[in-house]
Amino acid sequence: MVLCELPEKTNQQPHGLKYRLHYGMPGKTLVRYDNEKGKGDHRHIEDREEPYDFEDVETLRADFFRDIEAIRGESLG
Repeated sequence: MVLCELPEKTNQQPHGLKYRLHYGMPGKTLVRYDNEKGKGDHRHIEDREEPYDFEDVETLRADFFRDIEAIRGESLG
C-alpha cells in the first residue's frame, strides 16, 4: 500500500491523494486500487479494470480488503 498526500489538489486527484493498493504476486495482479495519472480513480480485479468512486481513505481500505476477501473465497472455493 502506498498513500501520499499531494501538495495540491488537481482535476484528476480532487481529494489531493495519490494511492496504490496492490494484492497479488510478482507479475500477477489480483486486486489493485490506484489513481494513476490520466486514468483517475479506478480498480483492477484480476484482468478487469473499472472506475472507482473515491469517498475517503477509510472506505478505500475497506473496499480493497473486501475485494481481497472475495478473491480468496473464490480461489479457495
